Amino acid sequence: MSTVETELRETVTAVTPRLLTLSEADAGLPPAPGKWSPKEVIGHLIDSASNNHQRFVRARFTEDLVFPGYQQEEWVKAQHYASAPWTQLVGLWSSFNLHLARVIEATPPAVRQKPRARHNLHELAWKAVPQSEPATLEYFMRDYVDHLRHHIAQIFPSA
Repeated sequence: MSTVETELRETVTAVTPRLLTLSEADAGLPPAPGKWSPKEVIGHLIDSASNNHQRFVRARFTEDLVFPGYQQEEWVKAQHYASAPWTQLVGLWSSFNLHLARVIEATPPAVRQKPRARHNLHELAWKAVPQSEPATLEYFMRDYVDHLRHHIAQIFPSA
């Protein structure tokens, strides 16, 4: 099984050139009414990277995995991702995730794999962990990469 940081790096380096093939107009076009455009999807993934960056770092120094959430729809709207320049969004997303791969890599295995009885991954994780079960930071990191891939598949559904 490959490491979380390797999977994140490989995903970002493979997807970034594909994202940059989308025109500014296509990146701003939602696939259906009420759905996010590629710009908004990447904006959401930037917000996810930002929030999870802090969570992953903070988890190194705590005994639990309890973190604040955020209002995803409101964050996307508040930051006007729909009108942001596409290449800038892709560059920020790519750079932030490559940095996050370094953060993950720098997290000692004992910290990543330590079972934490107290967590709120039943609320925060893309694939929830029941509150009654222990969770690990490693699980949450892998969940982050799976969430990222899920949203990339929304941009490139045939991939």
